[in-house]
Amino acid sequence: MGDLKEAGAEGPPAGAAARGGLSLLSQGESEEPSAQGSALFLGGNEVKSRAVVKYSSAPPRTAFARLEEKTDLKLPPANWLRESAKLGPAGTTILGNSKKSKPFSSFGMAYDFIDSVGNDVDVVSDSENIKKLLKIPYSKSHVSMAVHRIGRTLLLDELDIQELFMRSSQTGDWTWLKEFYQRLIDQKWQRKKKSKEHWYQKAILSKFLYYSINGDGAAQPVPSTAEQQESSSSDQTNDSQGASWPAPFEMPSSVSEDPSASSQGSEPLEPSYIVGHVASAPKEQNLTTLFNDGEHSQGLKNDFVRNILWTFEDIHMLVGSNMPIFGGGRYPAVSLRLRDNNKPINVLTGIDYWLDNLICNVPELVMCFHVNGIVQKYEMIKTEEIPNLENSNFSTKVIKDIAQNILSFLKSNCTKEGHTYWLFKASGSDIVKLYDLTTLCEETEDKYQNPFTMPVAILLYKVACNMMMKKNQNKKHYGTVRTLLLNCLKLLDKSRHPQIIASANYMLSELFQLDEPKKEENSESPLNENSDESYSEEEEEMPDSDENGSYSTSSDPSDDSKAVAIIKSVGELSVPEKYKSIHQIRPSCAFPVCHDTEERCRLVLSYVLEGLKSVDSSIKKESDPPAADPSTPIPLKYEDESTRGGPEGPEKQMALFLDKMGSLQKGNYSSQSGMIPGSWQHKMKLQLILKSSKAYYVLSDAAMSLQKYGRALRYIKLALQSHDTYCCLCTNMLSEVLLFLSQYLTLCGDIQLMLAQNANNRAAHLEEFHYQTKEDQEILHSLHRESSCQGFAWATDLSTDLESQLSVSCKCYEAANEILQFSDLKSQNPEHYVQVLKRMGNIRNEIGVFYMNQAAALQSERVVSKSVSAAEQQLWKKSFSCFEKGIHNFESIEDATNAALLLCNTGRLMRICAQAHCGAGDEFKREFSPEEGLYYNKAIDYYLKALRSLGTRDIHPAVWDSVNWELSTTYFTMATLQQDYAPLSRKAQEQIEKEVSEAMMKSLKYCDVDSVSARQPLCQYRAATIHHRLASMYHSCLRNQVGDEHLRKQHRVLADLHYTKATKLFQLLKDAPCELLRVQLERVAFAEFQMTSQNSNVGKLKTLSGALDIMVRTEHAFQLIQKELVEEFGQPKSGDAAPAADASPSLNREEVMKLLSIFESRLSFLLLQSIKLLSSTKKKTSNNIEEDTVLKTNKHIYSQLLRATANKTATLLERINVIVHLLGQLATAGGSGAFGI
Repeated sequence: MGDLKEAGAEGPPAGAAARGGLSLLSQGESEEPSAQGSALFLGGNEVKSRAVVKYSSAPPRTAFARLEEKTDLKLPPANWLRESAKLGPAGTTILGNSKKSKPFSSFGMAYDFIDSVGNDVDVVSDSENIKKLLKIPYSKSHVSMAVHRIGRTLLLDELDIQELFMRSSQTGDWTWLKEFYQRLIDQKWQRKKKSKEHWYQKAILSKFLYYSINGDGAAQPVPSTAEQQESSSSDQTNDSQGASWPAPFEMPSSVSEDPSASSQGSEPLEPSYIVGHVASAPKEQNLTTLFNDGEHSQGLKNDFVRNILWTFEDIHMLVGSNMPIFGGGRYPAVSLRLRDNNKPINVLTGIDYWLDNLICNVPELVMCFHVNGIVQKYEMIKTEEIPNLENSNFSTKVIKDIAQNILSFLKSNCTKEGHTYWLFKASGSDIVKLYDLTTLCEETEDKYQNPFTMPVAILLYKVACNMMMKKNQNKKHYGTVRTLLLNCLKLLDKSRHPQIIASANYMLSELFQLDEPKKEENSESPLNENSDESYSEEEEEMPDSDENGSYSTSSDPSDDSKAVAIIKSVGELSVPEKYKSIHQIRPSCAFPVCHDTEERCRLVLSYVLEGLKSVDSSIKKESDPPAADPSTPIPLKYEDESTRGGPEGPEKQMALFLDKMGSLQKGNYSSQSGMIPGSWQHKMKLQLILKSSKAYYVLSDAAMSLQKYGRALRYIKLALQSHDTYCCLCTNMLSEVLLFLSQYLTLCGDIQLMLAQNANNRAAHLEEFHYQTKEDQEILHSLHRESSCQGFAWATDLSTDLESQLSVSCKCYEAANEILQFSDLKSQNPEHYVQVLKRMGNIRNEIGVFYMNQAAALQSERVVSKSVSAAEQQLWKKSFSCFEKGIHNFESIEDATNAALLLCNTGRLMRICAQAHCGAGDEFKREFSPEEGLYYNKAIDYYLKALRSLGTRDIHPAVWDSVNWELSTTYFTMATLQQDYAPLSRKAQEQIEKEVSEAMMKSLKYCDVDSVSARQPLCQYRAATIHHRLASMYHSCLRNQVGDEHLRKQHRVLADLHYTKATKLFQLLKDAPCELLRVQLERVAFAEFQMTSQNSNVGKLKTLSGALDIMVRTEHAFQLIQKELVEEFGQPKSGDAAPAADASPSLNREEVMKLLSIFESRLSFLLLQSIKLLSSTKKKTSNNIEEDTVLKTNKHIYSQLLRATANKTATLLERINVIVHLLGQLATAGGSGAFGI
């Protein structure tokens, strides 16, 4: 790079603004865009101009030497055409002896300032081309330029038709353009030679500039070779310039498809950019050698002395300039011009000088006048005064309008990226035409006859790369990047440029964020906005001819059907906003809107597939075996059958997988295709394969959320196959990639678990699993070129066996966990680690429950044999082992709730073990066994551990309540079994009663009857049953016990207490009338038992009165039964109707009839005893009116009861109606006389 401080970047103090003049503001020396520019003011109408030197290879400014009068410029100075320290590395270029602009000069600048292309800059071109365009309305000379669009930037290059056709006549290239030109534009085309006067003027200008830096003004002889060069410059220029045009692209013979050939000195065909991560491209990128070295150096290099970012009004241009700038003394920056005193300055010359000074920010012009090469005088002219010079008057505002009109015209019509447009105005013509040469070229056989094809493709690619590397742009420019890359791919031949094609396709796949959140898929997403930075592909496909009606009219004879657009008169360019674009400068629409995840992933996979095809095609033909490595044994096509089937298969495969993971840490490499590690193919294929695995993972996750488990398993299988291939190719496994694998295996475990839980739809899942798209098959084919893809076969098979599916799911989670242990992934990704352990705990719970249910099923089938089978015991062990491991998983991540649930399930397993040990033989001889007690106590221990794990109910109320209920149930079951099957052969009655009582009270402790919940009725029923059983036990003890009166009294009190509590709780329940009735009957029996031990009639009468009161209280139970029976028959109090279709199954009619019979007999007995006692009392005391009333009522009720029980044809409902009626009468009588008490 040269000295970045350029003379033109330093302005003088602001000068006075005259009418039509302009004042230049000083500019700093920095090349930063923020440097102060220059502003132009023109009679109140401001014309803004700002120049920032981006690069300069010029030496420090040289003070120009004022030549003495009469100096003969025809004589060469001593330093003519010689290098000098004052000239610096730019050599003779700076003094005007450089060749004319190269055909690809704008591309050279674009490559060097890739940041500006496609976004910030409107035009990139040589300053000579800019000047030529702005002088179109003033000039009769021809204009021929190639125009290319890259993003919102236009690249302009001179298209020298004469030179092009000279080449065509020699080589046969460009014949299609020559024929087109002759047919439509100039039928009598012939080579026009430049006059001797032209070369004479060029020579004396060169000598004048050398004199100006020499300083002594003396003419000295020069080597004859220089003179020969001058005299023959015409011929040499023609030859040298002819070489600047590249031939149509042909594959250099030195470029081999064999990657090993790169070590033999041949230059690579593609740029060195390899996408490892997109942002990792080197800053200095080596451009591909598209042509031979000579063509490369002449056509694609930025050989301007300085590159300037010039802002003219609202137009931003990157301009290349070779204008010599001098300085020194009171002239900080001036441009030198040589004029023939006999020829006045015309408008074209004035515009030329003015634009040169504006572009280079030079404030003054030094004019040296000569007559026939003899120096006459010097004149200083300020830049702002140039538009007002005599004979060269022009309006700067008109120049501004011309610039804006031409830019609008070009931007409105040069819409297709990758196309070469030709802007042409014939000499002496007022008509400007724009052709699409790419469309014309496509009519020929070989599109590569257009020499601009490759430079444009490379530039599109480089601009896209640059945008991808800019992190801050994020998704804002994704539409632009995608358009650039798609247009680049359209221009490239797949067989010739596999590396660029693979890289472009990979970048296209990178544009789509696979794991973006759902919210980004809506219309507010930056991806879906109509950004100014991108345009639609639909517009690219519009017809080429007559695209813009405002530029051409079919009735005009000057129209050309092949032209994209026509300016009918150059005078129109001077009209302000005449060609203001009717289109947006960049038509909008951009990144494709992917409405769902699958669509986005499918797009990514389509790009990945194209990239893989490109890489594979560049390696070797499939028929060519890879070169053998002497140090590597040849693998035989043999597979151990034990790894394929049988129960040990998955375990062995899992072990092999873990061994492989361990070896990856050491960097083992194995490729079947013969790719060389470190080659571009190797690096690119790794990235493409990794991208495909991510896409398939996201597809699998999406299918999982849609409950399409067969499809999800197919996608995760492809993801793991991709990853397996990646592992085979990878020489150094990144921790990030290992994390991906852990995530893939976790998802695979989820899918296998869901398949196990949804066995009903197995056929549909199987069909989805085996379906495969052509795209998937092709990607798999590319993977198989490198690997067998069987590394994860153990995880992705769709089994029909539930146990196998659960086992595979568990192994997937275990493998995912093992991977996290390989490096520091566990601590780096704590969230994922927690999720894996949760899933491990969950699947082990599922497997434990599976084995537990199997054991319970075996137990239910076992009828005859009393002993527990070995199969049951084995299932218990498996289930217990799974629960234990699961509990450990949850405890290691401090998940108290899930740990409590697994402890609860372990308690349930212990209860199943206890049930298995109960005797299955003679029910009459059965006793509660020690084994049952042992397992029930173990179950209790696990439930208590679960409660300790939870700590308090606040952590998880539902789980807390569930564990409490299970614990209460266990105590209750154990107490019930001890009570019903008392182990009298091992324990004393008192001991058993004590243990039953303790267990029942503990069960009550964990039975929450007060909290309002869905389980409250169950808790109330349980508590009522416990009180009932305890009351029955104490009642039984009281009947069977003799002797200790204190103990008998205690039992009597306890029995009465528990009966009362049981009654209260059963009365709260609407669906337990039978239980309530039974408790009340037992209370009556308890009262009758107490009456047998009483001697006095008063005591007996009091007890009878209490018993009858209990009988009256059973009315509530009978009313509930009555209600259910009425609902069952459908008609109130009618036993004749048929049962309703929706009869309630809850009422046990047999039990009701049995209890009703007992109730009738007990009521009859109590009434009879009451009548007897009252009658005997009446004989002794005849004056008690109340007793008479009670006696009379009791007799009446008793007689009704006898008649009702005698009627054997009465229905159940009728009998209950009678009882309810009688109880009502008793209640009324009891209210008045308390049954005689």
